[in-house]
Amino acid sequence: MSVVFVMQKVWEPSTTDLSAGRRPLWWTVGPSGTLAVLFVDRRQLEQISYIKGWVGWVPEVPFDGVLVIRHADGSVQRRTFEAIPRRPSHIALLPDARLLIAAGRAGRDDSGAWAPNASVFSLEGEERASFCIGDDIDVLVTDSGGSIWTAYGDEGIYGGHPQSAAGLAGWGDQGQVVWAPNGRLPEWPLAGCAAATEGDCVWLAWYSSNGSRSTFLTRITPLTGEVASWLSPVPSPDGLAVRGNHAILTRRVHNERSTEVFRAELVGASWVVTDRHKEQVPGRVVLRCGQGRDGFLWLRTGDTWLRIDA
Repeated sequence: MSVVFVMQKVWEPSTTDLSAGRRPLWWTVGPSGTLAVLFVDRRQLEQISYIKGWVGWVPEVPFDGVLVIRHADGSVQRRTFEAIPRRPSHIALLPDARLLIAAGRAGRDDSGAWAPNASVFSLEGEERASFCIGDDIDVLVTDSGGSIWTAYGDEGIYGGHPQSAAGLAGWGDQGQVVWAPNGRLPEWPLAGCAAATEGDCVWLAWYSSNGSRSTFLTRITPLTGEVASWLSPVPSPDGLAVRGNHAILTRRVHNERSTEVFRAELVGASWVVTDRHKEQVPGRVVLRCGQGRDGFLWLRTGDTWLRIDA
């Protein structure tokens, strides 16, 4: 029997936010279910015409931003950041109301060392730390303990950075390496797809460099060091949320007002799709559209955020 997918509309920008001339760009969901969206004044942005959706807007550096935070209880607050020094590809929330801003690519400085591509900002908007967390970051998520988890693209994996070369990595909030695969993945990664947290566990979806281009779901338990991987029941998902033996996955058609939504169940040693629908959504779905937190998949469609329960 088919199960109805309930997509709950959680948030969209207010008229006040939009009338101020700002555009909602990078976003994240914290481990406690807090949605954060970084707005930038349109006058500081230029649009790359061939990149569809919000990901095609690029700021002049340095730039100012307003972080709009929607808490789990529905309350909203705003924080101002001045002179952000790098063009973000990802943002993430850290404990003590800190904000991580990370560029996707990393370069080398004059000495040949890897230059910082991530900054940590305090509640007051001050930059407190900067460091490099690898090159060509496809996926980034933080956990409740403040660790940063990343999955990399092929240019990073083959680009010379030691942590990127492994495909997946875990970082502390000062840029120290806290986890590496060390041969515990079933195949060598080629690209990251999606990320989620479930309690103390982190889930990373990625596909391999082998000819089959198989997609895997890897669960990491930082407290014990346990690593487990399964073949994904959905190739290259762009959204993932897990609760126990149940999961929600999404796969978009780029820049369309719809997405495929899958339910899956862990049966024995395999994830199996139990239901599948193409769902119409309020806005166009583009890159970096999904993030999973404790069984809820947050999905960005245009400038509307939805939530699906696994």
